[in-house]
Amino acid sequence: LSAAACLRSVFQLSNETLNIWSHLLPAGYFLGTLLGRLRAAGRDPGMRPFLLFLGTCALFPLASGAAHALGAAAPHGRHRGFCCDYAALALYGLGSALAYSAYAFPLEWVGSTFHDFYVPVAVLNTVLSTGLSCYSRFLEAERPRLSKASRILAFVYPYIFDSIPIFYRLSRCAADGCSEGSLRLHSRHSLCALLTLLFLTSRLPERLAPGAFDIVGHSHQLFHICGILGTLFQLEAVSMDMAERRDRLPIPSSLQTFGSLGIGAAASLAILGICFRNLRPEPLPREKS
Repeated sequence: LSAAACLRSVFQLSNETLNIWSHLLPAGYFLGTLLGRLRAAGRDPGMRPFLLFLGTCALFPLASGAAHALGAAAPHGRHRGFCCDYAALALYGLGSALAYSAYAFPLEWVGSTFHDFYVPVAVLNTVLSTGLSCYSRFLEAERPRLSKASRILAFVYPYIFDSIPIFYRLSRCAADGCSEGSLRLHSRHSLCALLTLLFLTSRLPERLAPGAFDIVGHSHQLFHICGILGTLFQLEAVSMDMAERRDRLPIPSSLQTFGSLGIGAAASLAILGICFRNLRPEPLPREKS
C-alpha cells in the first residue's frame, strides 16, 4: 500500500488496528503527562532523569504504532518502520536505566562500582540492542526463526540488566519484609514484562484456534497491552520512588542524564542510517537456468 493508504488503514478494522491504537493512545497519554510534569518541574535538576524517562515512555509506543500502520507498505518501508520501532524501544530501556539509577537503586549500592558503571553499560546495551534488532530484519525472509530469536535476545538482555537493582530490592523485600509501596508496582511491572515475553514467543491463543483471533485477541495485541500496562506500573513506581527516595540518592549531573541519552540516541540514529542504506531483507529472485 501507499503511505496514504496505510494512513487510511489506521481507521479500518484489520488484524493491525488494535496493534496501532493500543500504542497510539498510550503515547498520547504519556505525552500529556510529560507536558504536565515539565510545567510543574521548572528548573528542578532532580527531575531530569524522570522527565527523560517519561519522554522515552512516549516515544516507543508512538514509533510502534507508526510501524504497525506501515505494516502493509512496500517491504523496504515496512522494515524501516520496524527498525525505528526497535531503536525507540532500546532508548526506552536506557531511559528506564537513568530513572532507576537516580531514584530506584538500593541505598547500599549507591556509590559502588556497579552504580558507577550502571548507566554507561546501559548506553552500550542500547547500541547493541538497536544493532542486533535492526540486523534481525536482514534475516527476516530467509531465516525467520533466527531473526525472531535475535530480536528477543536484543531486548531481553537489556531488560534483565536494567532491572538488577529492582530484582535485588524485590528479593530483599520478600526475604525480610518491607513497606515500600513502589515495590508492589515494580513487581506488577515485572509480571507484565514476563507476560509480554510469553505472548510473544508462544503465539497463544491463535495457535489453538487458527482464524478465530485474527482481528481481536491475537498474541501480538496481548503483547502490546501487557507491555503498556507494565510501562504504566513502571511509571507509577518510579514516580513513587522519586518522591520517597530522591533525597537519599545523589542527583545525577547533566552529563550523566542528557549526555547518556544523547549518546544512545546518536548511536541508534547512526545504526538506522546504515540499515536504511543497506537494507535488502527480501531475497532476490533467482535467474532461471
